[in-house]
Amino acid sequence: MTIYSGHEVGRPSFYEAFTFAAVAMKLESTSWAGNLNGKGLGGVEVSRAANSFWVDERIKAQRVSPRTNSLASVQQISLDIIGTRTEVRRRGGVIPSWVVFGMILLATLAVCVTVNMRTRAKVQVAAQQLTVMQTDVEALRNVNQSMKSELERLRTDPRTIELAARSRLNMVRSNEFVVPVE
Repeated sequence: MTIYSGHEVGRPSFYEAFTFAAVAMKLESTSWAGNLNGKGLGGVEVSRAANSFWVDERIKAQRVSPRTNSLASVQQISLDIIGTRTEVRRRGGVIPSWVVFGMILLATLAVCVTVNMRTRAKVQVAAQQLTVMQTDVEALRNVNQSMKSELERLRTDPRTIELAARSRLNMVRSNEFVVPVE
């Protein structure tokens, strides 16, 4: 068997051998100089005569071959890599199914605990931020209330109005004298 350009070429079939023998006899019986009319040798185009074998082989190579039993090959590969059941047991490499199931359960539990712990940490941080904001809001409400009461006194109480005018605007009454002290 010969490999040519990626296609496996075996022995030609009887039909292909007969075709080549007929073409070869036709080529031998004609002279090269007498039949160079542009069509080929002996009325047969050389490209068609030469390509019939390659076309047939190419079609054969491109046909989809039926699947072999791939399960058997997978089993053989796993036996080569891992070994038989008795060899694995002798080495102590058998992991019982309950151990695998337990590992899966532990992994699931670990993921759940991790998510739960992260969520609780975020809730605690949010609760601390809430208490800080609540105290800030309460302090601002107290300041706001004191300003409202001061504003109301400045509108209605003449004594408060006079104190504000003296302290903030440096005003004096007409019958008073200002003596600067340094």
